[in-house]
Amino acid sequence: MQQTIIEELGLQDLPQEKKEELLVKIGEVLVKRIYLETMERLEKSDQEKLVDLMDSNPDGIEDFLKEKIPNYEDFVKNVVDEFKKEIKEDMGIAAG
Repeated sequence: MQQTIIEELGLQDLPQEKKEELLVKIGEVLVKRIYLETMERLEKSDQEKLVDLMDSNPDGIEDFLKEKIPNYEDFVKNVVDEFKKEIKEDMGIAAG
């Protein structure tokens, strides 16, 4: 996914250090966005369970989310795709 983002945003010519720096920042934003959109889809009680899992059993988070949000992988992919689309629009890159 990282290589795809680099290519889609036309960043392949940047020095490796800059690419890594940008990917870290992009990753942080994506994680926050996925978290926020996930929380919006969960009931209040499930939101609390998710927060508890983050502290007590981080390895169980993905299974929990797959159980609570239908087609969770597609949901995450859509969040990532929407993010890439927004970045491209902000950069003036035609959506492809």
